[in-house]
Amino acid sequence: MEQQIERNAGDSKEIKKEEPVVKDVLDVHKPSGAFIAASWIAFLTGAIAFMVGLWNANMEMSQKGFFFVVLLFGLFSAISVQKSVRDKLEGIPVTDIYYGVSWFTTLVSIVLLIIGLWKSDLELSEKGFYGISFMMSMFSVIAVQKNVRDLAMF
Repeated sequence: MEQQIERNAGDSKEIKKEEPVVKDVLDVHKPSGAFIAASWIAFLTGAIAFMVGLWNANMEMSQKGFFFVVLLFGLFSAISVQKSVRDKLEGIPVTDIYYGVSWFTTLVSIVLLIIGLWKSDLELSEKGFYGISFMMSMFSVIAVQKNVRDLAMF
């Protein structure tokens, strides 16, 4: 880690200032077109598959609405976690409350999906489909957000 030494005029006292951790932790490169495309394709595949599954599912509209809102809640929470983690790494202040709430809501969205699937009358293969497409969407939206943030730096 690089350090700067600052001398006060007429004073032999040295004050050491550390540079932000950003340069050591993050060496930001522009994401490749292939990575950007793969992230968007994975996100759209997971989210669209989840929504098409809901559209064609034989369940009450209230159940469909519940699963759709859980998907939106989970995606927003995952983006919020990515942003707060990245802000902390870059030395941008993030309150502990926001950081904690971001993680909490992400975990709550996953638990809500699990409970909703457990209590539903869907076949086991359908439950697996919803779980996998949900998690694929959650993971890939983090990559999409990372790419958006990296591209904003260039």
